[in-house]
Amino acid sequence: MLNYKEGLLDLESITKKHLRRIYRNLHTPVLYEDIIKNREGELAHLGPIVVRTGHYTERNHEDKFIVKEPVCEGKINWNEKTKEISIEHFNNLLYRLLAYLQNKDVYFQDSYLGNDPRHRIPLRIITETAWHSLYARNMYVQISTQKEFEEFKPEFTIIHVPGFHAIPDIDGTRSSSFIITSMGQKVVLIGGTSYAGEIREAAISISNFLLSEKGLFTLRCSANMGTNGDVAIFLGRAGTGRSTLATDPERRIVGDYEHAWTDDGLFSLDGGCYPKILNTSKEDPLIYQATRRFGTILENVFIDPETKRVDLTDKRLTENLRACYPISHIPNAVREGICGHPSNIFLLTCDAFGVLPPLARLTTEQTVFAFLSSYTSRFTEKKGEMTEPNPVFSVCFGASPISIQPHEYAKTFMEKIKKHNVTCWLMNTGWVGEPCGNSERIKISCSRALINAVVTGKLKDVEYETDPVFQFEIPKECPGIPANILNPRMAAKDEGEYEVRANRLAYEFMKDYSQFETLMPETMRSMLSNIISIKDSVDLLEEFSLSM
Repeated sequence: MLNYKEGLLDLESITKKHLRRIYRNLHTPVLYEDIIKNREGELAHLGPIVVRTGHYTERNHEDKFIVKEPVCEGKINWNEKTKEISIEHFNNLLYRLLAYLQNKDVYFQDSYLGNDPRHRIPLRIITETAWHSLYARNMYVQISTQKEFEEFKPEFTIIHVPGFHAIPDIDGTRSSSFIITSMGQKVVLIGGTSYAGEIREAAISISNFLLSEKGLFTLRCSANMGTNGDVAIFLGRAGTGRSTLATDPERRIVGDYEHAWTDDGLFSLDGGCYPKILNTSKEDPLIYQATRRFGTILENVFIDPETKRVDLTDKRLTENLRACYPISHIPNAVREGICGHPSNIFLLTCDAFGVLPPLARLTTEQTVFAFLSSYTSRFTEKKGEMTEPNPVFSVCFGASPISIQPHEYAKTFMEKIKKHNVTCWLMNTGWVGEPCGNSERIKISCSRALINAVVTGKLKDVEYETDPVFQFEIPKECPGIPANILNPRMAAKDEGEYEVRANRLAYEFMKDYSQFETLMPETMRSMLSNIISIKDSVDLLEEFSLSM
C-alpha cells in the first residue's frame, strides 16, 4: 500500500520502508568516490568525470506524460508533446518501481528550483545512481546552512530510476522509457533512460506550471550582464550557440537555460549549466575550461583509455555531447542568479540556407513572429559533405509552458518587451549568403563581435537598410565586421538564386505562422502585410488564409 499524508504521497515514509540505505545530500568528492566505486563513470585528466547514457543520448519527447487528475482540469495544454496518462497507470507504475527499488541504495539531493527566495521551489531529486545525484547537485541551487537542511520540506520530488523499465501493455506507456509527471501528487517518475537532460526537462515543466499559477512569466533563455549592469538574454534551440554566446569572457553569465521574468527583473531557475560541447575549443574559453574541472560531468565524451584525456571532437557515440557543471565553474558568473530587466534580446537561429543576415534589428511584432516560429534548420554531415538542410519550426523555441497556449504565451512576451522597452535582434549563427556545403559557417568570434557592438551601443547611430523580403533592419556597418558579411545579398554568388532561396524561406515562415494568424493582435497582421514584397506575395498570403 502507498502511504499518504495530507492527501499527498508520503514519500519519506515510503522510501524508508522500501529502501536499504539513503545517501542524503552527499558532497561532490564523496559522489565521485561512489561513481568510481559503482563503475558508473571514470575520472578524466584534470578532474571531470566521464559517463555514458546508453541507448538514449538525448531527450525522448514521445515518452513524456502528465497524469490526468483534477488539479490539471482546464490548466494543461494537451498536445502530441504533452500526453495524458491515467492516475491508475501512474499508481501501478509507482508500485512496480518501488518493488524494483526494494533493498537498494539510493541518493537524495535537496535543493531549490529558482534563485529568488520569494519564488524558489524546494525540490528533492531521488536517483538510483551517484552520477545523476551529482548532476542534480550541479544543476540546482544548493542549500547553504544546516538549519535549512533540517527544515527542508520538498514541494516536488523527482524520482529517477534508469534501471527500471515500463511494460507498455501494462503501464500505458509508448515504450519501456517514461517521464511521467503528477501535478496532483507533486511527483515525477523517470525510468528507462539515463540521459540526464530528462531531469532538467522535468524540473522545467514543474517550475513552469507552478510559477505560471503565481502569475510569473518563465522563459527558456540564457542571460548575461555587462559591467554596467545591462542585461542581455539569448533564446534559441540546441545548436544555435545560445550557451556559448551567453558565456562571454567580457560579460557575466546569470543563468544558462531557464529564467523567470518578474516585475523586478530576471532570476535564473538553475544553479548550473548543461551546454552542448561538441567541438568546443579554446575559442570558447569559459566553457572549455569548465570541461576540464573537478566536479564537471561529461556525457558520452570519448576518453583515451591510457592518458584519460577527453576528445570533444569525437562524435562516435552521439553529436549531443554534454557537460554539466555548477555555475561557480564560470569565474565571472553572477552567482546569486538575479539581475534586472533585459536591455537587449537576441533570438538565435542556425540558418543552413544562407538566407538570413548575421544580425538584424526587429520591431516588437517581428520579434513575436520570430518567437512563435522559432525557426532553425536541421542538416547532417555524411562523409564530409552536408546534406540538404530542412527548415525546422518549433513554436516558442519548443518551450511554451504546459499550462499556457503558445499564442497567449507570445502575447505576454510582447507585453514584457513593450513595457520594458527592450531592443530585439535576430541573430543567425549559421551560414550567410550561401547555403551550408557551399560556404563556411559564421565564426563564433564574428557573432561575439556583433553582440558586443549591440550591448556597447556601437550600432545605435549607424545606418540600417530594410530587407525587401523580411522587412527587418540590417546594419550597414559594424566595427570589425566586413560589410559583405552583414548583408547576405552581398555575400551571395548569384543574387537571383539567393532571392529564390529567400522567397522559399519566407514562404515556410508564412505557412508555419498561419496556425496563429487569427489568434494574434491586429498589429501582427499589419506587420505581415509587408513582410513579403515580391509579386507572388498576395497569392502566398491567400493560400495560407492570412487575411490582410
